[in-house]
Amino acid sequence: MSNGLVVIPTYNEIENVESIIRAVFALEKPFHILIVDDNSPDKTHEKVESLQNEFPTQLFLKVRKKKSGLGTAYVHGFKWALQNNYDFIFEMDADFSHNPQDLNKLYEACQAGEADMAIGSRYVRGVNVVNWPLSRVLLSYFASVYVKIITGMKIHDATAGFICYRREVLEKINLDKIKFVGYAFQIEMKYRTYCKGFKIKEVPIIFTDRTKGQSKMSNSIIKEAVFGVISLRIKKLFNRL
Repeated sequence: MSNGLVVIPTYNEIENVESIIRAVFALEKPFHILIVDDNSPDKTHEKVESLQNEFPTQLFLKVRKKKSGLGTAYVHGFKWALQNNYDFIFEMDADFSHNPQDLNKLYEACQAGEADMAIGSRYVRGVNVVNWPLSRVLLSYFASVYVKIITGMKIHDATAGFICYRREVLEKINLDKIKFVGYAFQIEMKYRTYCKGFKIKEVPIIFTDRTKGQSKMSNSIIKEAVFGVISLRIKKLFNRL
């Protein structure tokens, strides 16, 4: 039995899902994986089901009826992880923008007691992003600067989606109150963790843009992040977070 579960949401990731699963299972530390698939038209879940025959005690799958957003997929996975008694729960993308080897760094930070939330950070040591256009780098970087100003969090990469949580964090946060789905979801999780007084540590990583499949970024996700941060801060000020 592994004490670490990697939650990977998928939507049309048929080109990446087998490779990312095998890469995680090839690590020296044993991790389990939960794929949360939003009924992908490209049948991503069928590929995962076929791999479950090979990894019956390590690979788990939840298929939702429709595409419902990244945030709700992670919340679904977090609740499943808590119900199944994992001590360390991870967020990771399916597209290799997050290097599976770095799971060990995040785990070590939390396991050693240095952090309750360990963030795989693109910006804690300069800008460590590969294959993104300059416009996307600037959007992401200054989004974190904006979040820092509004919330007061001293986090360099507030929109990062490569994270390890100690289970106590997810138990303390009311997951049913999480409302956002994209960048704003990542910010909200960090802000709620920060407001609860948990230790947060940024672990430097190199982020590499996907080479297969399509990005899920949209204008609505950016808009949600801009106004969502203000909403979170107002709720905190009125003790409604």
